[in-house]
Amino acid sequence: MIEALRGLGYSTATALADIVDNSIAANGRYVDLHFSWDGPLSTITILDDGAGMNEIELDLAMRLGEKSPLDARNPSDLGRFGLGLKTASFSQCRRLTVASCKEGRIECLRWDLDILASSEDDGWYLLEGPGKGSEHLLQALSNKEHGTLVIWELNDRIITPGFREQDFLDLIDKVERHLAMVFHRFLTSPQPKLSLTINGRPVRPWDPFLTAHPATWSSPIATFVTAGGEVEAQGHVLPHKDRLDPGVHEAAAGPDGWTAQQGFYVYRNERLLLAGSWLGLGRGRSWTKEEAHRLARIRLDIPNTADSDWKIDIRKSTARPPVALRMQLTRLAEDTRERARRVFAHRGKAVAVGGGKTIVEAWRAEHFNGGIRYRVEHNHPAIKSVLEDAGPLKTNIVSMLRILEETIPVQRIWLDTAEARETPRTGFAEEPAAEVLKVLQVLYRNMVLRKGVSPHRARELLLTTEPFDNYPEIVHALPDNPEEHYND
Repeated sequence: MIEALRGLGYSTATALADIVDNSIAANGRYVDLHFSWDGPLSTITILDDGAGMNEIELDLAMRLGEKSPLDARNPSDLGRFGLGLKTASFSQCRRLTVASCKEGRIECLRWDLDILASSEDDGWYLLEGPGKGSEHLLQALSNKEHGTLVIWELNDRIITPGFREQDFLDLIDKVERHLAMVFHRFLTSPQPKLSLTINGRPVRPWDPFLTAHPATWSSPIATFVTAGGEVEAQGHVLPHKDRLDPGVHEAAAGPDGWTAQQGFYVYRNERLLLAGSWLGLGRGRSWTKEEAHRLARIRLDIPNTADSDWKIDIRKSTARPPVALRMQLTRLAEDTRERARRVFAHRGKAVAVGGGKTIVEAWRAEHFNGGIRYRVEHNHPAIKSVLEDAGPLKTNIVSMLRILEETIPVQRIWLDTAEARETPRTGFAEEPAAEVLKVLQVLYRNMVLRKGVSPHRARELLLTTEPFDNYPEIVHALPDNPEEHYND
């Protein structure tokens, strides 16, 4: 049975998160994970300063399924099945030792799968004390009044053939990123509920929603009353890359990257259960993760009384919303996805005008039965001006624009965007202000000197014209008399 339970599908990071859950449930405020490399004899330990366990409590904790998932739970309990400590540990190691200190007395029990496998009967041999040669590992509990130490040895699911020390170091980084995400609400200042360290180094929280950034959009908090308890949801649209410092943008991508991290983030008692999933929602067919919606992330808080309704599994890695809630969540997700798509498409630039004025774009999308096509907007001031002054060349210019419309490399742009995980640079992106001004001057002079538009009105029009709407400072600085300032 235990050998079968090893295949539940834990990763090292998700397994360790389950162990930290137990530390939090025991009112631990400090948890230290220690990775010690020694080839096949490498060890991983988890030490907390929680309440600890006496002999009877430890014996119960080491038994599989010592509690029924149907039993009533403390509202702050992060567990459900009474299996997490054992199944998470067995998924990674063959020897699990748990030592606990309560009122200054240390108790220690261990499971050793090799001993179970070699036994000639079907007894479940829960052994006392640490394994031979591992006694020194219990020193971490010395001089403590309370706390618990979990020891993983014979980590055969981690130290596989060809696994090197550098792979062990890479694993530590992966675990750190995962724990920073899963417990970020416990780790967040100014009053963190938990101090989490790996080999003595603090784990810094990773906020999926960039709530501290002024360019992040957040919806009002929605509350839904369900049979399993009250559910809270809030949509967030993260800023475009252009609004973020490079370091912030890289960090905000999350452990699995921008596209993979979109979707719902399901929490139970502030502990993240599921990160980045559309939960099987969608109209007609389930939504998939697409580049256009990479900035959409939705926080979803459920109580631990709703585990059955949400189909939470042993690994705390899957969740499915109850039928009664699917339509409300779909509507919230649709709004968040559409807002994220607009931010992504418009490169996160702030609209420089108010009063409900519409930006005149150089391109427009036409929808028809066969799909969608893109056309040059002839009413754009720059294009309109050329066509009005074209005279006998107008027909040639219109034909040239039509050729450009029909030969837009849409598929190549789509492939470049999908493969490079970034939209092509447009809108004078990263161009110096002088280059923007050079183009702007031509249009401004034509409007004032040739069309007779007042300088004030010309500047107003340019502020609502793509892409100059993104450069209000340059537009406002245009002189009232362009003839005196600009040479041909």
